[in-house]
Amino acid sequence: MKILVTGGAGYIGSHTCIALLNAGFTPIVFDNLSNSSTIALDRVTEITGKKITFIKGDVRDAEALDKVFNQHDIYAVIHFAGLKAVGESVEKPILYYDNNVSGSINLFSAMERNKITRVIFSSSATVYGDPATVPITEDFPTSTTNPYGGSKLIIEEVLRNIYTAHPEWNIALLRYFNPVGAHESGLIGEDPSDIPNNLMPYIAGVAVGKLKQLSVFGGDYDTIDGTGVRDYIHVVDLAKGHVKALQAFENKSVDNLYTVNLGTGKGYSVLEMVEAFKKASGKDIAYTITARRAGDIACCYADPSYAKHLIGWEANKGLQAMCDDTWKWQSNNPNGYKEVSNN
Repeated sequence: MKILVTGGAGYIGSHTCIALLNAGFTPIVFDNLSNSSTIALDRVTEITGKKITFIKGDVRDAEALDKVFNQHDIYAVIHFAGLKAVGESVEKPILYYDNNVSGSINLFSAMERNKITRVIFSSSATVYGDPATVPITEDFPTSTTNPYGGSKLIIEEVLRNIYTAHPEWNIALLRYFNPVGAHESGLIGEDPSDIPNNLMPYIAGVAVGKLKQLSVFGGDYDTIDGTGVRDYIHVVDLAKGHVKALQAFENKSVDNLYTVNLGTGKGYSVLEMVEAFKKASGKDIAYTITARRAGDIACCYADPSYAKHLIGWEANKGLQAMCDDTWKWQSNNPNGYKEVSNN
């Protein structure tokens, strides 16, 4: 079965391609390479021994999407493509709504034209806004504290409206918490195109000597040590969640529209993450505590029990594996994919 993976050359997308290949699916990657590299796909081939079909394109290009659907018998779409930095979204909201929302609507329109009715959407825990309590279950009220989260919330609503109009569609809304880690081979991992926006690659950059120190945004939250608490999930576990979602469609074991949290159910503070990474790397992590960042919240972690009940998925990799695998990737590839991009 062929699966169209938009944004499939990116961090989560490339790991999901491995999970798909291992499960017997055939990923077709569609990516504009704005924050990704085809080298990641070459590494996926190295890991799995299987070649991936890659098509360079943007989800805002209707003609390119129609061409893909015409040339390939696509069973389902996994939709990762989108911009993902909370801070940048606050500064550039129009860019985020154009890329994420307009791009998604264009993709769903192309699916409708070509009678492709199965989609797994890469949503986010940011749709819960600033939750009143934790852990977070799927029936919590949704809101947003930043345009990135706003874009995810709008896309979820678009998909619900599509389902209301076309109940034969199969739609999975997967709300990720905080993906970290890398493939255990050290061959693929998170490779930000600029200064990292997420915590783990920033810590890794400091450990490997690329960055001087970590800026910790806010030290006065009502948490264990004053720094923000998040639910960090290993990207390999997250990737397997997409396979479980696809298999649930195949087995017809779920409703045609469902929403699940993909998280571990445990929160760690920024400083706890720093300490765990120091243990994994044997390096000191210099940091300074600065002002809170616009759009951030104090504490966010999942209740992932519904995903286990509904699609048989749960996270298996703990904090140390997250740090160990990140360090293996970063120390083996201090400049990410850039150092081999001209070979």
